[in-house]
Amino acid sequence: MFRLDYKSPHLGYVRRVPAPDLCFINNSKIKHMKNELNSKTWFITGASRGFGRIWAEAALERGDRVATTARNVNSLSALKEKYGKNVITLELDVTKREQAKTAINEAHAYFGRLDIVLNNAGYPLLGTIEEASTDDVKAMYETNIFGTLNVIKAALPLLRKQGGGHIVGTSSNVGHITFPVIGYYCSSKWAFEAIHEALAMEVKDFDIKVTMIEPGAYATEFGGPESGKMAEGMEIYSAFKTQFFEQLKNMEKGDPNATPQALFQVVDAENPPLRFHLGSHNLPLVRAAYEERLALWEKWDAVSSSAQGAVLQ
Repeated sequence: MFRLDYKSPHLGYVRRVPAPDLCFINNSKIKHMKNELNSKTWFITGASRGFGRIWAEAALERGDRVATTARNVNSLSALKEKYGKNVITLELDVTKREQAKTAINEAHAYFGRLDIVLNNAGYPLLGTIEEASTDDVKAMYETNIFGTLNVIKAALPLLRKQGGGHIVGTSSNVGHITFPVIGYYCSSKWAFEAIHEALAMEVKDFDIKVTMIEPGAYATEFGGPESGKMAEGMEIYSAFKTQFFEQLKNMEKGDPNATPQALFQVVDAENPPLRFHLGSHNLPLVRAAYEERLALWEKWDAVSSSAQGAVLQ
């Protein structure tokens, strides 16, 4: 017990009165209060499976609050049953702009703020450049790019109003390198990277941070019937694709359940990185790709420079 000095505004003297007794707050309550103070509020798209589901559940397990979204909201019911008021489940097809705006606003109203807006929804289109139809490519871009933009544009006014936040997007190592058969998917991630890099510069003054999470190969449902689209095939590419899919099948893949702690270190950092490689295989691949590009540019630099011409005012 300790005491506080109290000056009576009416009688003009100082009296010592007991301070509130805080001894009744046990360690578990103090820990709970600390967790509440330090917890973050997330908005996660594509939370029904894969990284989205794993990261949503891991965030809830550490005491954070999460707005989970999916096209089929029933796929999220188990999270609501387990985590109660700390989670809200929302139906969201990110390609629908008004639905994205509604979901963001509902999540913000429910929790009072959003600290992390994580765009995870997306899927690969499997097929060679010649095989994939224009409609298939457009549909993939509607989700991977325009769906992401729908969420970002809905969130930005709220993040500015609350004084900041963190926009996080699931990109890929193929945002830097390209493989055959998934060339259009790679192109969507190259676009994703450019958009987020520009965004980071544009919103920095509002204390809004931007990070791209770039996973390598992981044992998720990537490319499966539930998460990928197969373009109509052409016989001329069948042998090539068979060889590619065999290599893909035999590729060493990381454990997606090993990723949450790395993600938490990024979102908890005072100055999070713009790009963050997830997994141990990315950096060697990306380094080799950029070394090859630099060597080629330098080889042709004299010819490139000769095209500059005279300085024009």
